[in-house]
Amino acid sequence: MFNVSKKSILDKSIRYWNPGKTMQWQNDGVDLVIGRREGYYLYDMEGKELMDVHLNGGTYNLGHRNPEIISELKSALEQFDLGNHHFPSITRALLAEKLVECTPDNLKYTIFSSSGGEAIDVALKSARYATKRKKIVSIEYAYHGHTGLSVSLGNERYSKPFLSEGSSEEFIQVPFNNVSVMESVLSAGDVACVIVETIPATYGFPLPKDGYLAAVKEMCERYGTLYIADEVQTGLSRTGKLWGFEHYGIKPDILVTAKGLSGGIYPIGATVVNEAAGNWMNDDGFAHISTFGGSELGCIVAMKVLEMSQRKEVLENVDYVARYLRTGLERLKERYSDFFVGIRQLGVVFGLEFDHPTGAKFVTQTLYENGVWAIFSMLDNRVLQFKPGLLLDKQYCDELLARCEKSIKEAAQIARYK
Repeated sequence: MFNVSKKSILDKSIRYWNPGKTMQWQNDGVDLVIGRREGYYLYDMEGKELMDVHLNGGTYNLGHRNPEIISELKSALEQFDLGNHHFPSITRALLAEKLVECTPDNLKYTIFSSSGGEAIDVALKSARYATKRKKIVSIEYAYHGHTGLSVSLGNERYSKPFLSEGSSEEFIQVPFNNVSVMESVLSAGDVACVIVETIPATYGFPLPKDGYLAAVKEMCERYGTLYIADEVQTGLSRTGKLWGFEHYGIKPDILVTAKGLSGGIYPIGATVVNEAAGNWMNDDGFAHISTFGGSELGCIVAMKVLEMSQRKEVLENVDYVARYLRTGLERLKERYSDFFVGIRQLGVVFGLEFDHPTGAKFVTQTLYENGVWAIFSMLDNRVLQFKPGLLLDKQYCDELLARCEKSIKEAAQIARYK
């Protein structure tokens, strides 16, 4: 489609787009400029094939350029465009209804956004409205996006350069899986909300301890605080259930979904809220607006994604892939036990632990050389984020495990000298 060279694109990216990011990837041995993409494969502009188990944070749960989703979008283009955010819309009304139908029965309204960070901001504003409190509690090393309020919730790596850390009196971070510290903060009775990624992604997918999330939700109810479930990366059947929190027996007051809701085709995010958190729309329905939030084309794509993600055969396949890959990865862990030391998993959400401070960076590099794209955790370089798709088959899994074994063996050798 574009008759350009890879070198020219890299040069233009440094000159006009993002010099630091472009040069860092090249320094790390990843000179990727994505050309063709299909299913669970990416191809570099110059033809290098990569099995994609990064999926851009779950954006491509259903694969790149999924034909069912593309067909749905093409049909929609015969009648729809972005729409006008000021007015009721056929597609927004229908998608909002479907989201309420597939989420806990305490949730009532949906507010649409164009991204996960924006959807998080909406969740926080809605919680402050409902409680008339300003304090927000998040987890240390959490990640909830880069927009206005959301950037203040996460690691200072993303907020400090922009002087956006937020007041320590308003934005409080507590350790994950620590109930006593959480209660010490909530017991003052002045916290608007607690926001938790069901499994913190950028921190390397540490799993909640038994009873932890349920205990946090109970404390929220006791102290008048709202519980926000950030399901941007763990939702839409990645864990084997439509929403990750379903495994832990809780009903959040607010749910946030994005990334995979787009089908990898059309950006959209959604914040599903209970009546109290959404009542601002009865007071003033214009209090929050988003020109591209809930674009009509995006809603049509999202409805198809929801339908596909809930199919019985898809959920059965997630279970199969999760068990099959776990068995294969356990074999690799036994063979390379001095380097590959742990597997964190729920469904097809995996964090692979390596016994070196930057071990997952070495694995990222060797995987790339051997035709697999996965990325190390930005906030814990010992852990590789390993995120297979929902629709993989046995042949793909076998090839993936073979490439992983070669890569882990090579990375272990590199780690010995670093």
